[in-house]
Parts: sequence; C-alpha cells; structure tokens
Amino acid sequence: MAYLVPSEFVTKMVDAGESKIFMSTRDTIIRAYMAGAILALAAWFSITIIVQTGIPLVGAILFPVGFCMLYLFGFDLLTGVFVLCPLALLDKRPGVTFKGVLRNWGLVFLGNFGGAFTVAVMAAIVTTFGFSKEPDKVGVMLGHIGEGRTLGYASAGAAGMLTLFVRGMLCNWMVSAGVVGAMISTTVTGKVLAMWMPIMLFFFMTFEHSIVNMFLFPSGLLLGGKFTWFDYIFWNEIPTVVGNLVGGLAFTGLTLYATHIRTAPKRAFE
Repeated sequence: MAYLVPSEFVTKMVDAGESKIFMSTRDTIIRAYMAGAILALAAWFSITIIVQTGIPLVGAILFPVGFCMLYLFGFDLLTGVFVLCPLALLDKRPGVTFKGVLRNWGLVFLGNFGGAFTVAVMAAIVTTFGFSKEPDKVGVMLGHIGEGRTLGYASAGAAGMLTLFVRGMLCNWMVSAGVVGAMISTTVTGKVLAMWMPIMLFFFMTFEHSIVNMFLFPSGLLLGGKFTWFDYIFWNEIPTVVGNLVGGLAFTGLTLYATHIRTAPKRAFE
C-alpha cells in the first residue's frame, strides 16, 4: 500500500484538527450524528453475531466494518477529535483557540449521542417487535451488558471508577491509532487494514468506548435493563469520556506530535 512517512501523516493530523475546529456547526453535527449512528449499527451487528455464534472473537473481528465506513465517509467521532483538535492548538495554527476546541468537542458529543440514541431506539423496536413482545436474545444481551458495565463498576466504588477510567484510556489509545493509521496510507485497502487491527483489539478486550456506550446503555434501558440513567452517566459515560480523552491524546496524539513534528535537537558527536 502507498505509505506516508510519520512526519507526513502527523502533519496531516494537525491539518485535520484545524479543519474540524473551523467546520460549520451544521456540518459538524451532521457528520457526528452519522458517525454515532454507523458505529451503533456496527455494535448491534457484532452483538448479534456473538449471540448467534457464541464466539466473541467473531464479533470483534467484524465490528471494525462500522469504523471503516464512517471514516471513509468523512464522519467524526468524539474519540477522534479528542486527539486531532488539540494538536492544532499546540501547533499554534492561526485562529485556533481553546474555546474553538471545546466547541468542536461539544458539538461532536451531541451529534454522536443523537446518532447512537436513534439506533438504540431502532434496536429496541426491532428486538421487541415494536414493543409488543419480550426482548429477543439480542435484546436480552443488550440489557445485561448495561447492567454489568454500570452496577458492576458501582459495586467496587472508587476502584470501579479507576478501572473505568483506565479502560477508557486503553480504548482510545487503540481507536486513535486506527484514526491515525488511516492517514498512513493513500489507498482504501491500506486505510481499511490499518484501521481494522486496533479497532478489533479494543472491541475484543471490551475496553470502554464513549460512543459505543451511547448505544449500548440507552438501548439496554429501553429493553428493561436493571439500571438507571444516573448509573449510566455517572458510572460509565463520564469516566469513559475522560479516559478516552486522556488515553488518545497522551498515547497517540502528543507522542507522535512530540517526536515527529517538534523533534529534539540532533545528537552532537564530539
């Protein structure tokens, strides 16, 4: 596959962050909405596969199809802009401000949630035949996922919150690696391959992804999951979002920027 050297694709990362900060409100929300919806469909697809096969690895192998679709269509996930937008600020691009970065993050969060929630409602309708029957096997699993990944953490108190945060960090380390990986290649095949590997890893390891959870937990609540909206927001979404921000920026964005854009002085030999 056609390959860009690190100094080239890291520059593309900064350029991408700059363009997203200056994007119109309408375009930002539409692209984020579609990204949330497509990723939610991929999560639903993968859970269906796991229920039918009983093999989680098969679901993890196929889940990245959603991520690849939304990236190739030019849609935006919060986990991606967490990494790209701060680099434009760090690089002192003209007109880029901290307020502009926060504006982008806020709009993308709202758009992602709207798209994921739309698919959550659709999933609840489909798995209950229009709320006329008890949830099918997929619907039951959706409800149980929400219970285990809210009340399960809450039962551990501060240790549960720390675990959520770290799982969020690990998740966006891999997801942002997928975003960056797509910039390494200039061919569709190369982009898909570079995205597939880290996304498959994060899904199989059940790391916490804030946008995937925007589908899993609302759908679980609609399908009779034994947890509350407070449980979801406090005992999953908030620490997951913070972990996604820290992990993606620290392990992917800042490390690549520091060593490929703002490199250290060359070693002098005496």
